[in-house]
Amino acid sequence: MRNHLVAQFFFFWFENEVNITPGYLCRMDYFKKLSTLLQIEEQSDRLAYKQLTESSSLTVRRSNGLSWYPIVIRDTEMGLGDYLTVELERTNHLEIAHLFRFGASAELFSNRNPKEDRVEGVITYQGGNKMKISLRTDELPDWARDGQLGVNLLFDDNSYDEMRAALKQAAARLDKKENDQLIRILTGEKQPGFHEEGHMYTSARLNSSQQHAVNKILSANELAIVHGPPGTGKTTTLVQGIKAIYQQSHQQLLVVAPSNAAVDLLSEKLSDEGLTVVRVGNPARVSEKLLSLTLDSQMAAHSQMKQVKKLKKRANEFREMAYKYKRNFGKAEREQRKTLFDEARNILKEAANTEQYILDDLLSKAQVITATLVGANHYTIRDRRFDTVVIDEAAQALEPACWIPILKAKKLVLAGDPFQLPPTIKSEQAAREGLNITLMEKNVELHPEAVVLLEEQYRMNKAIMGYSSAVFYKGKLKAHESVADHLLYDLDNPLIFIDTAGCGFEEKVEGTSTYNPEEATFVFNHLRQLLPALEANHPASFPSIAIISPYKQQVDLLRSLLLQSPELLAYGDKIAVNTIDSFQGQERDIVYISMTRSNPENRIGFLSDIRRMNVAMTRARKKLVVIGDSGTLARLPFYADFITYAEQLNAYQSAWEHMG
Repeated sequence: MRNHLVAQFFFFWFENEVNITPGYLCRMDYFKKLSTLLQIEEQSDRLAYKQLTESSSLTVRRSNGLSWYPIVIRDTEMGLGDYLTVELERTNHLEIAHLFRFGASAELFSNRNPKEDRVEGVITYQGGNKMKISLRTDELPDWARDGQLGVNLLFDDNSYDEMRAALKQAAARLDKKENDQLIRILTGEKQPGFHEEGHMYTSARLNSSQQHAVNKILSANELAIVHGPPGTGKTTTLVQGIKAIYQQSHQQLLVVAPSNAAVDLLSEKLSDEGLTVVRVGNPARVSEKLLSLTLDSQMAAHSQMKQVKKLKKRANEFREMAYKYKRNFGKAEREQRKTLFDEARNILKEAANTEQYILDDLLSKAQVITATLVGANHYTIRDRRFDTVVIDEAAQALEPACWIPILKAKKLVLAGDPFQLPPTIKSEQAAREGLNITLMEKNVELHPEAVVLLEEQYRMNKAIMGYSSAVFYKGKLKAHESVADHLLYDLDNPLIFIDTAGCGFEEKVEGTSTYNPEEATFVFNHLRQLLPALEANHPASFPSIAIISPYKQQVDLLRSLLLQSPELLAYGDKIAVNTIDSFQGQERDIVYISMTRSNPENRIGFLSDIRRMNVAMTRARKKLVVIGDSGTLARLPFYADFITYAEQLNAYQSAWEHMG
């Protein structure tokens, strides 16, 4: 079964004949091909953004997380050149999630005349309901003082510009035939080297495969890859590996990841290990510990920062004096205005020099600098080079983005799991032609000698783990004794597949999404049946529960049904409902998966990407309940074999058994 499914997975992976071979990878047009795919992706992304915003009302943009309105300006601060930094805060609709983030382009606008009254800038800080934007102007326009202000998120040109520039630079290094060993290894032209250490790394905190991974990291000359399946302690291993590298070399490391959330986690864990960490960019979470690691916070706390504030205050006073000279003034007034502006600029230059000193001082003392992939080219660290760069969640990272930090490295450590969800790609064409295949996936294939698989997991009951281990990890994944047999209560079955075939639970389609009302209702009926046993066996601490589905429309329906279940709402803080994709990296005691698809044509849509199901099935610690129509699902061998696996464990049930 395992070999058949692994072959099936790789057929899915390469069904469009994307050929990963050293010959393909080392062609001189490697980066040209990537650049072309990136351009296709950018065009698709830009079109989607245009369609989302061009004809949308402010209310719709706000609900989609693309606008803040209303906002108030809390403070302004002069910057170098013709830039003004504005601190603003949204004052209403605070519960709406948004897409604003550090480094993104945005525009301040007036809703009185939104087509004309607008000025663009870049977000330099975003936290909670506050934001700072560096505007391309030296003073606030008059309309900004009249109220009815808002902020729109603009298309993210910056990320694409950075990726494009990185690919161009990497190609140039190959063209010049520079002795850039790492680039040649990553593109398949050369093989990585390893050296034997004088002593092997050992730690009582790590199991044997985790220790092997750290030793691989230490012995690698150019490339090491940590393959961390769900629950195997990849982050713990990576943190110990980073700490060991620093202890070995005493050289500063750059640690990056695709998402702010992953960077935040690593930053805190590394700091907890006693390493001096500087977090470049704004964290996704706002906590005192995390904020203290940010570059902005550390600069604000620096002893020289008081002098900078004094200088900026003086510069602002001169600028305010200059602004008093309005139109219709004579030559003398014009000269006086120019003198005041010149003095303000000179003072600002002095402030900037002091800030640069503070910046250099903090960065030089950091043992680890952390950032997102694109944030690795932030102006504060743009010109820095590192002996070692670490990319976490590399199997979720778009390859062009990975080249931004890689160009700063002599040695690279990749960590992730190619058998979980890939990066999100907007263009089907770009994905089909190879952009969906990550740099980590390519190098796992090219350089197996650089890969260490973490083999012991600390999350799941062995029955929940077993199918994923067989299909994706060649049966090597083992459950630690602390979790191998853990249950919600005695005699409970940790794995159940409930078959809705023949029940008439047919899917419905709305727009581009699919939902299944009868199956959604069945999910909550089953959970309510389980409730008395949970309450009896967990009187002090009710178990955590996730109800997940591949389809957003089904998730919306499930959420509405939860709100109609008062007995379950009593434990509302313990029950989460979301898409499978949103649950990657999370875990719960109990996980329900509503498969949703049920149709006479046996269509399963993107359920054919079995990596999504690997994520779904490995979220549960003690109980996994999969609910779906075997008639529809079993057209794909992956699901047919899963049903067989459930039958072998006496975990197969018909939905009819629960319907009375």
